[in-house]
Amino acid sequence: MNVVEAVKTEGEAEVIARKLTKNARGNPLYADIWRFGVNTALRISDLLSLTFEDVAGDKLVIKESKTGKTRQIDLNSSAKRVVAERRQAHPDHTFLFQVDSNRSKGKAVSRVAVAGAFKAVGDELGIQLSTHSMRKTRGWLMYSGGVSIEKICRVLNHSSPAVTMAYIGLTQAEVDATYHEFVF
Repeated sequence: MNVVEAVKTEGEAEVIARKLTKNARGNPLYADIWRFGVNTALRISDLLSLTFEDVAGDKLVIKESKTGKTRQIDLNSSAKRVVAERRQAHPDHTFLFQVDSNRSKGKAVSRVAVAGAFKAVGDELGIQLSTHSMRKTRGWLMYSGGVSIEKICRVLNHSSPAVTMAYIGLTQAEVDATYHEFVF
């Protein structure tokens, strides 16, 4: 099984968004998916099924396809900006992340296409990037910003803080460093 990485800084997350747009020849679709995904911490299957109707207000209520649990997500300014820009650019679309190709007209972008775009950027940057990196990045950025593991666990809808710690990639080296950071 391949190890998928979290992006460790907001600056690196922005570099990925810019490269996704550049690699798509100026089409912001994959960068918008990245930004919205990092801001909402949704799994790719739930993210790609969103319609404009789902994201019409300030809150998104979704029943997760993997867990069957209902989540309520307060859309932040960045997520709302993605929605507004996509709605303005594609007023006739049903899905938030819809493709316009003749073969897939009227359908949401495929998970395979998103995975390919993310992998290409990851290869370019030398990191293991996949569709799951958005959730991991959200968790890591929250953790490095001082948010408690318990709260991150709740945001990611994990069953325990231990799952969250493994999920975001808290390494032994980072644990070891705390012995030198906090000396009494």
